[in-house]
Amino acid sequence: MDGPEPPASGTAGDPAPEGVLLLHGLARRAASLARLERAVRAAGFAALNLDYPSRKADLADLAGIIGPPVAAFAARVRTLHVVTHSMGGLLARAWLREDRPANLGRVVMLGPPNGGSEVADRLHTLRAYRRVFGPAGAQLTTKPDESLRNCLGPVDFPLGIIAGDRTLYPLESWLMLPGPDDGRVTVARTRVAGMADHITLPTSHGLMMRNPSVIAETLRFLRTGGFSPSARGDTRRA
Repeated sequence: MDGPEPPASGTAGDPAPEGVLLLHGLARRAASLARLERAVRAAGFAALNLDYPSRKADLADLAGIIGPPVAAFAARVRTLHVVTHSMGGLLARAWLREDRPANLGRVVMLGPPNGGSEVADRLHTLRAYRRVFGPAGAQLTTKPDESLRNCLGPVDFPLGIIAGDRTLYPLESWLMLPGPDDGRVTVARTRVAGMADHITLPTSHGLMMRNPSVIAETLRFLRTGGFSPSARGDTRRA
């Protein structure tokens, strides 16, 4: 959905391009989304693949940190779409609750822990976990406190979610994650009330943002607001 069109960034009279904000996951960097960024640009979108200090602050503070550069990017494009990986999805929800741009388009989340993760349930009280994953990592439990629920708010924007059901950590999945999972988040906990579409593809949490099928479905949702019907019967391995 388009909002008010800002001044064009190219030739006078030309519309500004549609843009895509990319938000990486916990303890990762923008480089982890480099392949997805290239695909987004090749599809004709402008892109902002934003680094943010995911291990240094909680989600509310991180939303404040990304606000200014995202606002500047949003002002240069006709429509601002968002694509996230893992905890980046929760960060997007926190940011959109407080600072939603008028030209927000569609949002795609890859492996988001919308319902938390049982891995965080088991580990978030350990000093080593908190040292590595920081304040935001400790928020990723399946029983968020009231402040986090208020921070995230409802999903009232066009949202497509891609879950994975392959794991690189079979023992961890068996011990900690009930049901199909991607090694970090169960398929069930990627879901959230208000989402427009949801699919599960045979890929793992740490590799899904590089998976060709995931990238193709991400672009399809950005263009059309839905995933392809064939994706629901896709049995190819990642």
